[in-house]
Amino acid sequence: MYVAGMMTTVNAQANNPLVELSQHFMFAAKRGKETDMYQHQLAALKYQDLVSQLSTDNEKMAFWINLYNGFTQARLKKDPLQYKSRGRFFKSREIQIAGKMFSLDQIEHGLLRRSKIKWSLGYLGRPFPGRTEKALRVSRLDYRIHFALNCGAKSCPPVAFYNSSQISRQLDLATRAYLNGESEYDTITNTIQLPAIMGWFRHDFGGKKKMIGLLQQYGVIGVDKHPAIRFKKYDWTLYLSNYSS
Repeated sequence: MYVAGMMTTVNAQANNPLVELSQHFMFAAKRGKETDMYQHQLAALKYQDLVSQLSTDNEKMAFWINLYNGFTQARLKKDPLQYKSRGRFFKSREIQIAGKMFSLDQIEHGLLRRSKIKWSLGYLGRPFPGRTEKALRVSRLDYRIHFALNCGAKSCPPVAFYNSSQISRQLDLATRAYLNGESEYDTITNTIQLPAIMGWFRHDFGGKKKMIGLLQQYGVIGVDKHPAIRFKKYDWTLYLSNYSS
């Protein structure tokens, strides 16, 4: 199903085999190597195996985050000009998994954000998601995915290899690093500039009031601080070498 022994540093612990396949694919995409072998394996998976083997939210998040980041890397390294039409790039259904065709948008907003409408600040869900989407999506949206998904832009969080057995700890690390690196707190005006993605999907984070709690939780501001929130502009400059250490 996958080639063993190629990623011993990534697969330090036992892992779901589908998640492990997604890691191998991501690893090849990161190195700029040929990914066709892994794409063929992903396409040839049996749909019922995909449903049954991705039975928990941790498995689903690790698998789909790795694939989202891997396909973004593989496609843009092969043809960077695709990024000139980002809307088409994210919407096009060119990702074949278990005989089903997916887009990057469907992976992010349908499967990982549990059928949320893309441009609704996170407040609106799709009323009639398809059967495949309902079978493969997470049971609960985890806001930390926004600090793991890399769409190829300079403002994106760095790419990491997610493992279903460790993903909660990994997402916590990614969240802490991104929030501390991207947030800008002005003590004089008591104003904080937060990453644009938090404004785009603010309801995923529970609104501005919950965001303050998250900033306190992750050590961005003191527990006695309650700054006004502003959102930064997003830098869409193509940047494909953003990997976590």
